[in-house]
Amino acid sequence: MRNLRKTAVLAALSGALALGACATATPYQPAGFNGQRGGYAEQRLEANRFNVSFSGNSVTSRDQVEMSLLLRAAELTAENGYDWFSTVTRATDRDTRFYSTPDPFYYDRYGPYWGPSWRFYRRGYWSPWGPTWGNDFDVRQVDRYEATAEIVMGRGPKPSGDVNAFDAREVINNLGPRVTRPVAK
Repeated sequence: MRNLRKTAVLAALSGALALGACATATPYQPAGFNGQRGGYAEQRLEANRFNVSFSGNSVTSRDQVEMSLLLRAAELTAENGYDWFSTVTRATDRDTRFYSTPDPFYYDRYGPYWGPSWRFYRRGYWSPWGPTWGNDFDVRQVDRYEATAEIVMGRGPKPSGDVNAFDAREVINNLGPRVTRPVAK
């Protein structure tokens, strides 16, 4: 029985490590590309006005999401023959979720603990977790970020007094090398 528990713990750890090794940040690509959940999207509102968004997965940092949004806004500006863009609105949302899993390294007096024990009686019913309930679970916080902006594009030099205005080519040159690109298969 003890060897079976060790095998189950090792199998679970191996699976978790394998999945963790495969997890990569959302690459800079269109949303839904290759079945991926995140990426960039845009919608034209007027000839020189767009809504732009970029959403990342649980391993994409807030900085990466915001850089990808600005890069997409700059690329749209250049693709449409404009020189600069200004963000009319800009926001970054964080979706936070908590996941709890039994701690595979929790030990009770019988050795490694895996799963409910059903040995403790509490207030009229048998409890699956012992008095150290808080110590035998790992709680993991998972954050996902999505940045959105409404942009207006213009030609000529960017307005000098507008702190929300960006030169499209400078943004492409500065942020283009810093975003995560898709891996070629």
